[in-house]
Amino acid sequence: MIETLVSSDARQLLYQLAAALEQELRCQPKGSGLRLIESAHDNGLRMTARLRDFQVKDLLSLTQFFGFRTETFSLAVNFLDRFLSKMKVQPKHLGCVGLSCFYLAVKATEEERNVPLATDLIRISQYRFTVSDMMRMEKIVLEKLSWKVKATTAFQFLQLYHSLIHENLSCERSTVKGEDQPETCSQTDEDMRNILIMKNLTHGKNI
Repeated sequence: MIETLVSSDARQLLYQLAAALEQELRCQPKGSGLRLIESAHDNGLRMTARLRDFQVKDLLSLTQFFGFRTETFSLAVNFLDRFLSKMKVQPKHLGCVGLSCFYLAVKATEEERNVPLATDLIRISQYRFTVSDMMRMEKIVLEKLSWKVKATTAFQFLQLYHSLIHENLSCERSTVKGEDQPETCSQTDEDMRNILIMKNLTHGKNI
């Protein structure tokens, strides 16, 4: 979690953002795989964007039911999209895939004492597969994700951007009051823009 920072720590916050951008490139879903899902017709045999969205809603419901953090939900969706973009998943197996991604995210982000038993998770989700089925699916998911479970998520970027905005506003208030500003304050806007340009370029966009 990113704590509220004082002006002197703005530079460190920008370093965190740059590191997150670098990590994001290694933990993104395959674009070609996602496009196949988006263009697929719903015939009951192929994965579609609509089925994926339904599964994401189920993950959100589970997150809210257990009172887990937004970071957990965001990471579970990252795992799900990365897996679906690499593997041809039949709709009948989507529930097992989704719950396995969710359980991996829970174990990666939540305190151990808050991690539910697999049996309870399956029961609450009202799925009919077994714990053994889910454990096997977990292993498959981890292998396809190359065991990279420290992914940068959209929620983490929102946290970083929010903290940067808060930091910039603090600098502006200091300017209005005529207080001395650390060097970081005067450079925050320019550094922020440079990082945003880098992020947009990695996604083929222009500012």
